Amino acid sequence: MKSLNDAKQAIKASWPKIKEECLSVLGSELHYQAMIYHLLREHGEVPVRQLGMNVKMWIDNPVSSLFQELDRKKHIGFQGGFEPIPDIVIFKPEIGGDWRRRNNKFTLLKMLVAIEVKASERANGRLQPSEINLDIKKLAAHREEVKARNADMLPIMLVIDSAPLEKERMTDQALQQALNLAKELEVGFLYVSPKHDIYAI
Repeated sequence: MKSLNDAKQAIKASWPKIKEECLSVLGSELHYQAMIYHLLREHGEVPVRQLGMNVKMWIDNPVSSLFQELDRKKHIGFQGGFEPIPDIVIFKPEIGGDWRRRNNKFTLLKMLVAIEVKASERANGRLQPSEINLDIKKLAAHREEVKARNADMLPIMLVIDSAPLEKERMTDQALQQALNLAKELEVGFLYVSPKHDIYAI
């Protein structure tokens, strides 16, 4: 898997199974992340040495306004950089199967795709536009940082809204708002619920 187009094709090939299998169970975001990882390996044929979960990356002196703002919110002794941790990452072959924290500057530059996963797992609650939109903005800022260092990647927001009760799923208005923001910031948006299915990459 060498190019961004290869990675897109892997996601496209996996999406039908991601929808089917993730809607068949009710679990936590971490569980859905593991399912998506497995399905990208099995149906997208992403090589094991190019697919990571919860990958810690380090960005010295961020250039994006959002990461600068988040950096300033940290204790003064810990300022000077920001550490995004994408839920799932498809890497270029050069990563060589090493996305340990000690390799966190290299991982930033060797991404093809960074995916954030959100799931509807709360009793008597639902995913709110504010949290989805913040993740979309973080993904866009992450790409901005990568581009500033002469590389590129595709950021994707992936929402598994599997709650069987409609009152625990995103409202149509919230969903449209998130989709509009993702389009505006050029962030991929994947969404599935018992009612809706969105594939926008």
